[in-house]
Amino acid sequence: MKQSILIFLFSFGVCWASIGQTKEEFNVLLIHVDDLGWADIGVFGSDFYETPNIDRLAAEGMLFTHSYAAAAICSPSRAALMTGKYPARMGITDWIYARFQGVGTTGLPGEYAENPDQPLRTPKNQGFLPLEELTLAERMKAQGYTTFHVGKWHLGGEENYPEKQGFDRNFGGNDLGQPPSYFDPYEPATPTPFYAFDRVTPRDSGEYLTDREGDEIVDFLQSQAHKFFIHWAPYAVHTPIMAPQELVEKYKAKAGGKQKNPIYAAMVDNLDQNVGKVLAALDRLKLTDKTLVIFTSDNGGLIGNPTNPITNNYPLRSQKGYPYEGGIRVPTVVKWPGQVVAGKQSDLPIVTQDWVPTILDYLGLNPREQGLDGQSLAGVLKGGTLGSRDLFWHFPHYRGADVIPYSIIRSGDYKLIHYFGEQPDELFSLTDDPRETTNLAAEFPELVSQLKFSLQAWWLETGARLPQKK
Repeated sequence: MKQSILIFLFSFGVCWASIGQTKEEFNVLLIHVDDLGWADIGVFGSDFYETPNIDRLAAEGMLFTHSYAAAAICSPSRAALMTGKYPARMGITDWIYARFQGVGTTGLPGEYAENPDQPLRTPKNQGFLPLEELTLAERMKAQGYTTFHVGKWHLGGEENYPEKQGFDRNFGGNDLGQPPSYFDPYEPATPTPFYAFDRVTPRDSGEYLTDREGDEIVDFLQSQAHKFFIHWAPYAVHTPIMAPQELVEKYKAKAGGKQKNPIYAAMVDNLDQNVGKVLAALDRLKLTDKTLVIFTSDNGGLIGNPTNPITNNYPLRSQKGYPYEGGIRVPTVVKWPGQVVAGKQSDLPIVTQDWVPTILDYLGLNPREQGLDGQSLAGVLKGGTLGSRDLFWHFPHYRGADVIPYSIIRSGDYKLIHYFGEQPDELFSLTDDPRETTNLAAEFPELVSQLKFSLQAWWLETGARLPQKK
């Protein structure tokens, strides 16, 4: 079935190119950083982390101030980026325990976790991105693109690795959610085959992983004489918090405010340096003007231990894994000279799954294809707007001591967090209360009812799996 769809897409692309004006060829560099918080870059107010290359990208492109990840955690957002679908539609609503199959919440569709210490049974997470799903890489490949995945994958075991999902080349994409170490040979303190870092061949002892990722991309660019799609998913800035010592020392000597972790700051700095290295290669190879660059993150920043925080998402509330803005709002910048308005900020709410229909639109294909949940942003990137729409999130799981199953709807300026347990729902006005400090649910019960009705309709439409009472 999947092969037939790909043959159709390729044929359609050939036909499209032969009708009327031939579309100009372009390349795509999609940078999907791991755990980079909304407030972790200079243009959003960080006065500790130094991100001149990302800031320059924003100055030369469009910066989205209300950009959202599809989930507050990694695997669901990555699945949404590859497919253009809500994670709930695919059953991937938690991070995937590929090498730990049977542990935690990972399982097969229809299975439930009993949670003996909790009041609800919760659906087990789909443990991989099914091969039946049509990925962005497969769509691009059908249009004649050379496809390259670099960095984190975390969407299933070896039978579901990037090379099985439309990528011609794969550096670093495996089932692990983080590297055992950021330094070559990328092994944990006690090496074991269980943590083997698949699809990464050690090269230079002590080399930093993000530097290696940047080099792999530059080498690829220098060898390309054809249009390409690069999905760069840096493992940074995810744990383990490790960075080159000279950069750590730089930030140890720098005064910090709310953000003050020198090792994390060094990770952000190194990431920025490698973004700059790749952008410089595009300039040097005269590819910048025909390359769509999308820079975004898979979820909000991780605070971790509040007495020694990894980062700080202020002025947003909370962090990765939580339903508040600090968990789901992410930095997003788009640049394409001549196609994307430069130096503009947009406060339109956008979400991860918008990028598949956006790229399809640029390819001259139908961005309204049945089964896609995102909307094309091609018009927005030209300076236009979008019609009003609701955005949804779904996390039907328990996590730690204080995360209970929830769903979210953002409708206009209002955001409703619906909890499946006994905790009361929360309603916030993001315009009047961007820090989400005042719950308006009791003040506006009719609005809460309307939003819950829309949420319930979305559950039905997507087939979202819901927690159950015991």
